[in-house]
Amino acid sequence: MMIVPASARHGAAIEALLDDVFGSDRHGRTAYRLREGARAVDGLSFVALNADGKLVGSIQLWPIELATANGVQGLTLLGPVAVAKSLQGTGIGAALMETAIAAADAMGRSAIVLIGDPEYYGRFGFSAEATADWTVPGPVERHRLLARGLALSTAGTLRPAKALSAVRATMPARKGPQRAEAPAAA
Repeated sequence: MMIVPASARHGAAIEALLDDVFGSDRHGRTAYRLREGARAVDGLSFVALNADGKLVGSIQLWPIELATANGVQGLTLLGPVAVAKSLQGTGIGAALMETAIAAADAMGRSAIVLIGDPEYYGRFGFSAEATADWTVPGPVERHRLLARGLALSTAGTLRPAKALSAVRATMPARKGPQRAEAPAAA
């Protein structure tokens, strides 16, 4: 098995895998509401390929925000993590998690949130300690709203990143002089 960065060519295979693992009704879930209008953070989506090059697993990370009384904090939403049903329990999901977390840490995006099984994700440093006073745009079992890389718990609302924030989160920082963009013609 190989883990490689996800690309546009993997899109259809990722969607087919997610439908198979989570069902085609998955788009109504709270985690999907949190990433509405965003695209995955560049460099933080990966796929697992078997020896024949077939996609057997995937993981994606998305820009989101936590709005608090003190302002807005950018966070990263991890998920979905999916592994082909016939290969679940073989370590592919853990390898995808380790790869994605290491890449996020290297990019300075260590504050990661997910909705999932605390027994599984706890081994990667996720817990519900910081999320107890958060509201989210949909139903969630409180013990399944998990985070890592956050120093303290604060009340706030977890929400999709604003469009500009999502674009900035996926763009590399510019170097050198900046030019103002010309306004678009009407």
